[in-house]
Amino acid sequence: MIGILGGTFDPIHFGHLRPALEIFEQLGLDELRLIPSAKPPHRWQPEASEAHRLAMVKIAVKGVDGFIVDDREYHREGASYTVDTLASIRDDLDKKKGESEPLCMFIGMDAFEHFTTWHDWQEILNLAHLVISSRPGTRMVETADWMENRITEDINDLQKASAGKLYFADVSQYDLSATFLRKQILAGKSSQYATPVKVSEYIKQNKLYI
Repeated sequence: MIGILGGTFDPIHFGHLRPALEIFEQLGLDELRLIPSAKPPHRWQPEASEAHRLAMVKIAVKGVDGFIVDDREYHREGASYTVDTLASIRDDLDKKKGESEPLCMFIGMDAFEHFTTWHDWQEILNLAHLVISSRPGTRMVETADWMENRITEDINDLQKASAGKLYFADVSQYDLSATFLRKQILAGKSSQYATPVKVSEYIKQNKLYI
């Protein structure tokens, strides 16, 4: 199985990395692809350039077994829609392996609550499982009709199908966001202990977020 973690990573920090590692180990994934979003389909755009954000992700995961940086969104025109990225990955894998590899797209609980507002969200479920990171002991109180028969607590269900399941993964939660980190840096405070040392050094050397 292959994990997918997309984001603006502006900058990447331990709130991205630690939960991702925990899910990677929980599910016994073969690899995790971190995909920086080139042109997020939001009203706001990242503060750091595409090149800087990609560089920081590469620095953050260098030497981590199974963690791979995938820059495919940087080579595509237009908005970086998740459904297009997953379709591209699925097409590559099917051509390479001749079979449907299970894809597990990581998503936080906050984002999952708005999942049905995403562009072509139904098609996303045809391309990947959703692995929703949540604090231990927490789950959605209410479920919608579209979730019926999709929620599973059995990792084997993710391995048996290539897409379509919802799996809630208990992970350590960090009260940390890229927005908060950028504000700290702008205020002249250190980014150390919020992101890997080499990333913190890169931010300082390139005078990002000031």
